[in-house]
Amino acid sequence: MEHKDCIRQSVEAAHLLFMRNRTSGASANMSFLLGERMFVTASGTCFGNLKEDDFSEISLAGEHLAGRVPSKEWPAHLAMYRYCPGVQAVIHIHGRYGVLWSIMEHLDPNDCVPEHTPYLKMRVGRAGLVEYYTPGSRELFQALKERVLACKSPAYLLKRHGALVGGTSVMDAFYNLEELEESCALAWELAVREARIG
Repeated sequence: MEHKDCIRQSVEAAHLLFMRNRTSGASANMSFLLGERMFVTASGTCFGNLKEDDFSEISLAGEHLAGRVPSKEWPAHLAMYRYCPGVQAVIHIHGRYGVLWSIMEHLDPNDCVPEHTPYLKMRVGRAGLVEYYTPGSRELFQALKERVLACKSPAYLLKRHGALVGGTSVMDAFYNLEELEESCALAWELAVREARIG
């Protein structure tokens, strides 16, 4: 896929996520690979009005090559590309239900979202949970690396932070993210209902 097509898909996916209330303000970021380069949304950008020139170019060695200052969470995207085979695009949001479900206690950090429907497993397999560290910190990126190596999935919940999901393309990552958020919403609502009944 050409650069202009990846950019167009990224902007389209960002606008859809914003319109669906999956993210707000300047709290989300996304990226895609093109050859040996990663293109990631610039720091402070908003998915609601993301434009085609709102991307930074970074080498796979982590060198800022062109564009505005990248999102401070670009190392998380790079970790996904390095340690999750097949991932060509990554989206990170602070979605309400992903955050809520990440705060719950989970028995298996390599499979933290229950299989109430078959669709999350059909799209991404299991979803891993990454323990909380300050957003943008080296500790968070190290914890993510360790979870990716253990879980071997393109879908993660960062505790008290949000979802980080990869895919074979920007739109594939978008569909994976949508399924993760819906699965977390269902799990949360069922947990709340069971707590009220119990």
